[in-house]
Amino acid sequence: MTSAPLAARLTDVAGPLFFPVTAYGPDGAVDLDVFRAHVRKGVDAGAAAVFACCGTGEFHALAPEEYRLVVQAAVEETAGAVPVVAGAGYGTALAVQYAKLAEEAGADGLLAMPPYLVVAGQEGLLAHYAALAAATSLETVVYQRDNAVFTPETVVALARTPGIIGFKDGYGDLDLMQRIVSAVRTGLPGEDFLYFNGLPTAELTGLAYRGVGVTLYSSAVFAFAPDIALAFYRALESGDDDVVNALLDHFYRPLVELRAKGRGYAVSLVKAAVRLEGLDVGPVRTPLTEPSDAHIEELTAIIANGRALLEKYRAGEGK
Repeated sequence: MTSAPLAARLTDVAGPLFFPVTAYGPDGAVDLDVFRAHVRKGVDAGAAAVFACCGTGEFHALAPEEYRLVVQAAVEETAGAVPVVAGAGYGTALAVQYAKLAEEAGADGLLAMPPYLVVAGQEGLLAHYAALAAATSLETVVYQRDNAVFTPETVVALARTPGIIGFKDGYGDLDLMQRIVSAVRTGLPGEDFLYFNGLPTAELTGLAYRGVGVTLYSSAVFAFAPDIALAFYRALESGDDDVVNALLDHFYRPLVELRAKGRGYAVSLVKAAVRLEGLDVGPVRTPLTEPSDAHIEELTAIIANGRALLEKYRAGEGK
């Protein structure tokens, strides 16, 4: 059930959604100062919202008190300029605990990630997310992926649930997504409900999701190369097919192909790229592992190629 303020602030955004990594110091502890610098850089670069402690932010690796401190740091660093949405997951009891910590820390909303391990039926999933939405005053976006895949009928029920304002798709079945959008549109005529493309490197599927009516998306690239992410976002918004296709062909597709070479690279490659850009956010926590040296070299070249491409277009040479 859509209501202000979060839903209204995410309805008409002017930039990508920023999913910061969580910074760790040399001793392995959370480094809040570096995390704050990372958030500040993203907000200054034009992020439309900050999604803290989500997948890219290694929610799975954070103890409850660490989580609270990181969300609080994001809230303080944004100072209300953009909304802060915090991840919440695991089973219902733990998800509720994290949701309450996010509320205490000042978050504007929740991204509700799949329950831990179990594959539940639709009735159980609906009960889980309804309980999570009811646990706090925070508006909630439900994240479809892995073991939490919904029928259109269940999404209609979610959209009718007080506190649930949107649906993020990380599953990638466009036929299912079209049926979900259609079912909500006909089942709740006149109601606003937000949809997000939540696939890793969502820019690669941005054109396809726009065909379904989904324009909001997560941008992992924004965490390390906001200039490239913003250029793509603006080209997509304005219909500049030359820039969109050039970046898809020569930056995003190579990045996705590199991501596919290692397990957990959807997080560890992003974190490595942030370090390459000059901010030492530390390594990923286990069980994730760092990219190989050869893959770091590939990553460096991909980022350089993306920036070289932007320069050509800025100079009027790119075609």
